[in-house]
Amino acid sequence: MSGAEPAAADHASVLLALYDRALPQVYGYLVPRCESTSVAEDLTAETFLAAVGAVQRGTVDIVTTAWLVGIARHKLVDHWRREEREERKLQMVQQQGSVTEHDPWDAQLEVVRARAVLGELGAHHRAALSLRYLDGLSVAEVADALGRTLHATEALLVRARSAFRQTYEEGTDDA
Repeated sequence: MSGAEPAAADHASVLLALYDRALPQVYGYLVPRCESTSVAEDLTAETFLAAVGAVQRGTVDIVTTAWLVGIARHKLVDHWRREEREERKLQMVQQQGSVTEHDPWDAQLEVVRARAVLGELGAHHRAALSLRYLDGLSVAEVADALGRTLHATEALLVRARSAFRQTYEEGTDDA
C-alpha cells in the first residue's frame, strides 16, 4: 500500500460522516423550496457531488453543514434559472401590465395552499418569492442571487406577488 491510500480512506470516512450529519439539513432546506420531492432529492445529490468535487480539488479546507446549505442554495438558484430558460423556449409569457399600489402580502395564507400556488408560478417568480420570503433575503441579496439589477428585481417581486395573489384568489373562488 502506498502512503496516499490511508489518507484517502480517512478523507472518505470524514466525508461520509459529514454526509450522515448534514443530509437532513440540506434536504430539509430544499424540500419546501422545490416543486416536488424528486427535484429536492436531485438537488441534494448535486449539492453533495459538488462538495466532494470541491474537496477533491482542494478548493475548500473546512467542510461544514452551513457551507453545504450554501451550495444547496446555489444549486436551487441554478435549477430555477434552468427552468426559466426552458419556459422561455417553450412559450411566450406575457407579463401583467397592471401593478397595484396596495399589496396585502402580509395577510396570513394557508401554508399548503400557498406552496401549491407557488409551485404553479413560473420559475422566475417562484425563485424571487422563495428567496425573498422563505429565505428572508433582502431585495439586494435576491438581485445578487438571481443575477439581476436591484430595480429589475423590485419589479420582478411586484409582478411575482401579483401573480401569486391572483393565482391564490382564483383557487379560493373555486373552493
